[in-house]
Amino acid sequence: MGDQLQVRGLTLSFGAQAVLAGADLDVPTGRVVALVGPSGCGKTTLVRLVAGFEEPDAGTIELAGRLVGSAGPEGVHVPAELRRVGVVPQEGALFSHLDVAGNVGFGLPKRGRTPEGRARVGHMLDLVGLADLVGRRPDQLSGGQQQRDAVARALAPSPDLVCLDEPFSALDATLRTSVRDAVMGALRAERASVLLVTHDQDEALSVADTVAVMLDGRIAQVGTPDQVYAEPASVAVAEFLGDAVLLPGQASGASAHCELGRVGLVRPGTGATTLLLRPEQLVPEPVGPGSAALSPPGTEASEGVGSPALAHVVSVSFHGHDALVTLRTDRGTDLQARVWSGWLPQPGEQVRVGVRGDAWPLPG
Repeated sequence: MGDQLQVRGLTLSFGAQAVLAGADLDVPTGRVVALVGPSGCGKTTLVRLVAGFEEPDAGTIELAGRLVGSAGPEGVHVPAELRRVGVVPQEGALFSHLDVAGNVGFGLPKRGRTPEGRARVGHMLDLVGLADLVGRRPDQLSGGQQQRDAVARALAPSPDLVCLDEPFSALDATLRTSVRDAVMGALRAERASVLLVTHDQDEALSVADTVAVMLDGRIAQVGTPDQVYAEPASVAVAEFLGDAVLLPGQASGASAHCELGRVGLVRPGTGATTLLLRPEQLVPEPVGPGSAALSPPGTEASEGVGSPALAHVVSVSFHGHDALVTLRTDRGTDLQARVWSGWLPQPGEQVRVGVRGDAWPLPG
């Protein structure tokens, strides 16, 4: 399986402001790649370059094996309408004068009015769950319905690549999940090659085959969702992808010593390092005789850790299925622990803090 999109050394500045600084990115055929990063890191600019809405200062863009964008006096710039890229922006951008079916058929020959076109429109509307709303105008649709219609429109011509630019960010939390599931189901049913742009780490980790983390105009790390979460390439990636507990430590072989005692390492190391633990790896337990019996099943600290450190509970943020507990050690270090909701420490309470599993060592 080859790559549907290949971006190499992509650079673009607006005046003195460098937006992209040598970005490299691949989207394999038939796969979903989530491009995730903080606001202003260059995600949308990269999509605009891929789609043909902007021209790069340097670098190349290949789609389905053909060069569609490059810089220089003899640079290539294939117009957006000839790139076979379907783009779904944040607001959907449906044509207000067309109904649901008309929007989906817009990019098809003769606006989808041929027998083949009508069949394709009907198939796409079935995929996104809008078959019973074919005659409605965009202003008669909910936000989620508009986004599903926009995705069906982008998919209808069978493009080489579908780019989704923050397509769910304007939806409320409850609607967002159901719309996202419907959209991703349709994309996978069509075996589409997808570049999903988002600043939502949970979204990127949950729906993508591959996650590309963009920081300051460059791709900082690419990997499977579990790889980039559990084994980040840098402190910056670790802090962006989920809640991170970062502690200075001294590595010696398969373990390291830090403020929480001795912890195991995912990979051996020597010397000064920064240890990454996720909040779900910290195990707070009440101080006192028999307290171990109060721990929820499966939360026992790792063997070999030694005596758990002591900390005080600063705050508790309850989420129903779990709670995020902020702890402050005797040295004044604040830590976050994600704990089972059946047992919750209270602010001001003293607890022991053990560690479940091994830490990921980062460059010191």
